[in-house]
Parts: sequence; C-alpha cells; structure tokens
Amino acid sequence: MTNKKINLTIIGAGLWGQALATLAKYNDQNNVRIWSRKSTESLADIVQEASVIVSAVSMKGVRPTIEKLQALKIPEETIFVSATKGLDPVTTLTPSQIWQETFPTHPVVVLSGPNLSEEIKKGLPAATVVSSENITAAETVQEIFSSDIFRVYVNNDPIGTELGGTLKNVMAIASGVCDGLQLGTNAKSALLTRALPEMIRVGMELGASPETFFGLSGLGDLMATCDSSLSRNYRVGYGLSQGKTLEEILLDLKSTAEGVNTANVLVDLAKKYRIAIPISRQVYRLLNGKITAQEAVQELMARDLKAEFDDLDFT
Repeated sequence: MTNKKINLTIIGAGLWGQALATLAKYNDQNNVRIWSRKSTESLADIVQEASVIVSAVSMKGVRPTIEKLQALKIPEETIFVSATKGLDPVTTLTPSQIWQETFPTHPVVVLSGPNLSEEIKKGLPAATVVSSENITAAETVQEIFSSDIFRVYVNNDPIGTELGGTLKNVMAIASGVCDGLQLGTNAKSALLTRALPEMIRVGMELGASPETFFGLSGLGDLMATCDSSLSRNYRVGYGLSQGKTLEEILLDLKSTAEGVNTANVLVDLAKKYRIAIPISRQVYRLLNGKITAQEAVQELMARDLKAEFDDLDFT
C-alpha cells in the first residue's frame, strides 16, 4: 500500500455510491468526498483536488455527469472510475466506453463484482474487480478500496468486466421469475448454467475475453444477484411472476433496476450482431408485456433440441 494521500470524489449518493464511500473511507489514508445533485457544494468545488473520480450514477445519469465534468476541464492525470452497470439505449455503448470516448487521454477504470450494497453497509466481507487497459491506474484504484473487509482484484479486460456486471442484471430478472413461480432448484440451476454462456456469447462479440465471465464480475456477480432479494432486478422478476405490472414494481423499488433498460438494448445488439440470446429475449418480451411469466418458461422449455456446447467456441 502507498502512503500517499488520495483525494477521491464519488459522484452519486445512492445506495451504491454510499457503499463505495464507506469502503474508501475504511482506509484512513483516503480523503473521500461524495456529491449528488442535492449537494449544497458545487461539483467544481468537490472535484477540484480529486486525483480519482468515481461515477456511481445510474445509466441515464452517465452522460449528464460527463457533460458537467467536461465543462470543468479535469486534469489528464485524473483517473475516472466507472461503477455503473448498464448499456446506453442510443449508442449501445457501455458506461466506460462513453467515459473513454469523451476523455480519450484519461485513464478509465471499471469497478464491478458481486457487491450488494446492503451487505457492504453492514460491513460484511466482499470482493470485486477493477479493470483497465491502464494497469497502473487499476492498481491505484485497487489500493484505494482494498481492506480487510473488501478484497480487490485487477484485470486488463474492462469490457468483459463491465459486461459481466451488466448482463447478469437481465438474468437476475429471469431468476426472480423462476423463484416467484416456485419452479424449484433444478429449474433455477439449469437457468443460471445456461445464462453464463449466453453472457459470454454477447461479450465475445463485443471484444471481451471469455475467461473474464468465469470471474467475480461474471459468474460471481451472477450468483450474488440471482439468488438474493436484495437485488432490485431479482425483485422485478419476482414481482412480474406474481402478476404485478412493471410500473407497480418500479414504483415500489423507489430506485433503478438497470436490467430493465439493459434487456431492451440487448435485443437491439443481438439483432445487429446475430447473437442467440434465448433467456434475455424472453425477459425482454415479459418486460414489454408481450408474454406472461408462465409463457416465457414454456417458450424456453420448447426450444429445439441441441448439443450442450454447440453455440460456444472459445478458440
């Protein structure tokens, strides 16, 4: 660990932003400030001396946040950390791709993993991944957040790390449906096992390494999000299985379930690249009122018979 004092600004004061602030403050050498639209201080004042800026906003807040920072002329050595899981509905880009496109000379790091905010708030142990093409920047972020309650790993596949955390949100909706319909352990095991290669197919088409999806930001996040009522996306699926409308569920959540938007964007991506996404497609149809939860299950069970691994090629 370096003894250098780190000035860190977290943009976004929701559950995730607060959890990240808690983790960063756990290390006494970090000077942590948090900002949201409700803050009394200006963003310019908050980021003035920041060497690392963490974006913990929702997907729809990414571009407005970037526009605010663009106007401030942030120094090139400042590291941007994207902790948002989602896809842009207009461009289908990931959050880090938007950050890097806007700030091409800045190091951009992705932070993603099986990190349920409520558990972190309680001080329970967890692990995550920080990923960047700039490994030095990733290692800096690793040191900032590492502690005896939060283990941080580094890799150099930001798109894979990001897509793992993004695509599993769609699968969490399917998992919530599975539990809501009381389909049993066999069905849920089959669902999650088939979910992983579906995520890998999308990732590989977009330039990710398949191995990344077997790590914390892929399989790890899939396991955490698909088996916990703390997951907002899981609760969306569960609610739909109980006959609630999507509008009712989202109103009850009082927060963003990124899997809803991601499912819609993912269908567009699948059409563009001709990717097979049978689970995600049924989630999309369910979210858009084209099918019931029971019909979605029947559609998946009635698919053509095939070999288990005929749609994956890791070579």
